[in-house]
Amino acid sequence: MENLQSAVASLVHSSNTLFILIGAVMVLAMHAGFAFLEVGTVRQKNQVNALSKILSDFAISTLAYFFIGYWISYGVTFLQPAAVINADHGYGLVKFFFLLTFAAAIPAIISGGIAERARFVPQLCATALIVAFIYPFFEGMIWNGNFGLQAWLLERFGASFHDFAGSVVVHAMGGWLALAAVLLLGPRQGRYRDGRLVAFAPSSIPFLALGSWILIVGWFGFNVMSAQTLQGVSGLVAVNSLMAMVGGTMAALIVGRNDPGFLHNGPLAGLVAICAGSDLMHPVGALATGAIAGALFVWCFTAAQGKWHIDDVLGVWPLHGLCGVWGGVACGIFGQSALGGLGGVSLISQLIGTTLGVVVALAGGFAVYGVIKALHGLRLSQEEEYYGADLSVHKIGAVSQD
Repeated sequence: MENLQSAVASLVHSSNTLFILIGAVMVLAMHAGFAFLEVGTVRQKNQVNALSKILSDFAISTLAYFFIGYWISYGVTFLQPAAVINADHGYGLVKFFFLLTFAAAIPAIISGGIAERARFVPQLCATALIVAFIYPFFEGMIWNGNFGLQAWLLERFGASFHDFAGSVVVHAMGGWLALAAVLLLGPRQGRYRDGRLVAFAPSSIPFLALGSWILIVGWFGFNVMSAQTLQGVSGLVAVNSLMAMVGGTMAALIVGRNDPGFLHNGPLAGLVAICAGSDLMHPVGALATGAIAGALFVWCFTAAQGKWHIDDVLGVWPLHGLCGVWGGVACGIFGQSALGGLGGVSLISQLIGTTLGVVVALAGGFAVYGVIKALHGLRLSQEEEYYGADLSVHKIGAVSQD
C-alpha cells in the first residue's frame, strides 16, 4: 500500500511538473511574439534593435528574478544543493521558470513603448531593477499574500483581490511602467510638427501579424496554465480566453475601420483584459470584456497619439496598461454570480487592488527611469536616432541589398 501511495504521489508530482513546464515553454514562445510585433511596427532602421532588446531583456530578467526577484515575491531561494531544489521532480524549479516568463514580459512590454529612441544599455539596467525589485514587490503582495493586503481585503470586503493570470499584476504593471518611461523619453524626432501628428508607417504588416498570432497562441498557456497544477486546470479559462480574444478582434475591426494595426492588436487587448477573471466569468461575460477592451484600445491609442502627444510606439499603455486596468475591474463585474460568473469576488477589492497596481507601477517607473535619465541618459542622440538604432547601436541593418 505504501508503494502504491508513493507511486501515485510521484505520478501526481511528475504530471504537475510537466503541465507547468509546457505552460512555461508556451509563455516563453510569447516573447517571440513580442519581438515580431515590435519588429513589424517600428521603422526598418530599428528592427535589429527590437529583436536584440527582447532577447537581452529576457536574459537580464532571468538573472534578476532568479537571484533576487523570486525571493522577494515568494521567499524562495535556489542557492541550495541540487538534491534539495529537485524535490517533487523539480516542480519548484519549473514553477520559477513559469513565473519568470511572466516577470520577463514586463520589460518586453516596455520595449514596445520606448522603441526607436531609447538607449540600449540604460534600458537593460532598468530591466534589472524592475524585475528584481519593482515587479516582485507587487507580485508578492497579490499572489503570495505579502504585507497582509489580501487578508485585509478578504476581512473587510469579503473577498481578496482576484487576478488569476495577471491583467493587473503583469499587464497593467508593464503598461504603466512603460508610460513613465515614454513620458520621460519624449516623442520621436519628427513625430509632431507644428503640433500635428506625423504618421510613421509600420515597416512590415506581415511581421506585425506574425507577432500577434504567436502571442495569441501562447496566451492559452499564459492563462490556462496559471492553474499551475493538473487538478486545477479548467476548460472555462480556455473558452473565456477564446471568447475575449474574439470580442477584442471584432471590436477593433469595427471601431478601427479595418486598420490592420488595430485589427491585430484587438485580440491582444481582449486577452489582456480576460486574464484576471478568466476562471470566474461566463463566456458571454468574457466576450463583453474582450469587446470593450478592443474598442478601448483603439480609442485610447488614437487619443494618446493624436490629442495627448504621447508617443507610445506600439501603444503598450493603452493595450496593457488601460486594458489591464479594465480587466481587473471587469473581473469584479462579470465574475459576480448575478451575471453568470462563479462569484466569490468583490468589486471594491478589485478597484483597490487595481488602483494600487497603477500607483506602484507609476511610482516605480518614474523612480527607475528618472534616476537612470539623471545619471546616464535614456535617449539616443539626435544623429543616432536619425540613422536608427540598428546602425547606431548594433552596427548592422536588418536587411542587406547586396
